[in-house]
Amino acid sequence: MGTGPAGLIAALCLADADFAVTLVGPQAPTTDGRTTALMNPALGVLDRLDVLEQVAAGAAPLKVMRIIDATKRLIRSPVVTFRASEIDEERFGLNLPNNVLVPALAAAVRARSAIEWRESLVASWRLDAGSAVAVLDDGAEIAAPLAVAADGRLSPAREAAGIATSMHSYPQAALVLNFGHRSEHAFTSTEFHTETGPFTQVPLPGNRSSLVWVVRPETAQELAALDDAELSILVEEKMQSMLGRVTVEPGRQIYPLAAATPRRCAQNRVALIGEAAHVFPPIGAQGLNLGIRDIVDLVEIVSENRADPGAAEALAAYDAKRRPDILARSSAVNLLNRSLLSDLLPAQMARSAGLGMLGALSPLRAFFMREGLRPGSGFAALSGGLRRHARR
Repeated sequence: MGTGPAGLIAALCLADADFAVTLVGPQAPTTDGRTTALMNPALGVLDRLDVLEQVAAGAAPLKVMRIIDATKRLIRSPVVTFRASEIDEERFGLNLPNNVLVPALAAAVRARSAIEWRESLVASWRLDAGSAVAVLDDGAEIAAPLAVAADGRLSPAREAAGIATSMHSYPQAALVLNFGHRSEHAFTSTEFHTETGPFTQVPLPGNRSSLVWVVRPETAQELAALDDAELSILVEEKMQSMLGRVTVEPGRQIYPLAAATPRRCAQNRVALIGEAAHVFPPIGAQGLNLGIRDIVDLVEIVSENRADPGAAEALAAYDAKRRPDILARSSAVNLLNRSLLSDLLPAQMARSAGLGMLGALSPLRAFFMREGLRPGSGFAALSGGLRRHARR
């Protein structure tokens, strides 16, 4: 259930695993001006679904990722630069416009005979021992042994399954837009840390970039109301003129920031993926990448439980597999975001010390880069290095 990127990718992956799939939800609008940074493992999934080639031309590679402390506090962190070449990668991933990615996924779904797309909304749920039944707003009912909930941060399916969720609203909102700039970005994404949250520039093709600017909700409204010339000047100032003169493009969106962590990833024949399973601030390009890992693990587990993919044992296995990854990523992002908002010296010192170590120690930096791409790969590289050192 759910027809955003996570729901579409889940439908495609399950169909490719020889499951009959009913996708429920209206087609997502193609006017979404946001972009999504997908790391190499997630791109590998799109490639297997025969979607990557269609969207790559509209995307920009991410070769360098940089963190700059732009606060005016007493204790500031050093600049930290992550280069894909340090871990023998050509790029970390691609930055994809949503208005390119979502239509390509939707077209792929419509081309799969194993997927029935019901462009309706779910009015209510009935969950029992043998099946999950979605009652659509047109009165039709769809029954299946497993409901995959990709229906967003407020997930009605999650609520119907009785999955308790810890939720927290931040005093922040993200202003999202695209802009052109005079100088080349050199495929570098820069995340400026400010007292209200991150100001993150991510490259697009040509001399263009996407921007996620996290500020207080009232400030986001004020910025969105400015004319293009005024806002362009402010963006250039925040960028420290790093990319030269800036020209803001039409189209601005505002999204309130929140965190949500369900107590379980699955229960009562409902498995959660995407924002139904985890919500946190836009730091470190984790969102959809984490959602795609949800999908990969779910497909693996239901493929091992084809007799009843929604059985309690299968859902327990999915929960056990996903929770460590989700808790680790969401906790790290929420902790970093809280440290930006905190005026307490211990929080500032801890953030500065942590980023300082990343900037100074290349093995530690390589470990975090590998873990950011593929959970467990940093530990694998570390243990492999230790074994090679022992042999010498």
